[in-house]
Amino acid sequence: MGENTSMTKGVAESSMDQKVDVYIWDMDETLILLKSLLNGTYAEAFNGSKNVQEGVEIGKIWEKQILSLCDDHFFYEQIENYNKPYLSILSQYDDGRNLSEYDFNKDEFGPSNNDDNKRKLAYRHRVIAHRYKQGLHSFLNQEMIKDLDELYDMTDKYTDRWLSSARVFLEECSAGSGGTSVVAADGINESAASKHINLLVTSGSLIPSLVKCLLFRLDNMIAHENVYSSWEVGKLQCFEWIKARFNGPNVRFCIIGDGWEEGEAAQLMQWPFIKIDMRPGSSHRFPGLTLKTVGFYFSVVYGNSDAEDEKE
Repeated sequence: MGENTSMTKGVAESSMDQKVDVYIWDMDETLILLKSLLNGTYAEAFNGSKNVQEGVEIGKIWEKQILSLCDDHFFYEQIENYNKPYLSILSQYDDGRNLSEYDFNKDEFGPSNNDDNKRKLAYRHRVIAHRYKQGLHSFLNQEMIKDLDELYDMTDKYTDRWLSSARVFLEECSAGSGGTSVVAADGINESAASKHINLLVTSGSLIPSLVKCLLFRLDNMIAHENVYSSWEVGKLQCFEWIKARFNGPNVRFCIIGDGWEEGEAAQLMQWPFIKIDMRPGSSHRFPGLTLKTVGFYFSVVYGNSDAEDEKE
């Protein structure tokens, strides 16, 4: 189960002569809030100033929207039991067939792990990647988009701008020291001033995680090639794949998340780990986390070289 070799080669060659910072993000309770809304832990951290039930209800609405989008547009009912760690893992089985007239409901895709079913799953992954790149507006009507916008704004208000602050911070990470981020096909930023990459490694399954990126407005900063599911393989394995994909003499890695698994894996990789803390007043939350703080973590592990770029 190895990375796509052409992608690896292209990124590695770019990394060899560029200084690149690779930010590896967890999703739930890091870039977004969902589980902590559903179980009330987010609101409980505010010692009575947040309505717990309101957060639970918001979380339930998100859960319904995520599952609906997965089933209606991302083949989730068909492929839920065939989770893969990233979309391109079966690309060698994709023969490039034109899928515009292909009937995914009649191709007899099934549980067998033979090459025929791998090809059919690869077709679905290709369509999922295309829909992700096109964005929600390409397959949802304006009324649905409006409802999602209202849900996002309501959630952002309830969480004191956690969602929008996380998005702004992702943009800052992508741009680095004032550059403009352009995500290329291989997931690396093309702008000379922007040598920073955002990746997502989540313990959730792959398709719902991609859908969350779309719904929470993260897709323009995290390419589908850069979304990994550690559901079966664990976060350490995903980090090792990422290191092999991006490794070079001028590449630095940083992991940002809230869980013990990414913390332990970061220690084994000898990468800086920033632990998100949702408690009010913490500097390791949204809003709160800054590039200056991230720069400190980089400098502890990698020394002070270019640390000023992070402090701008």
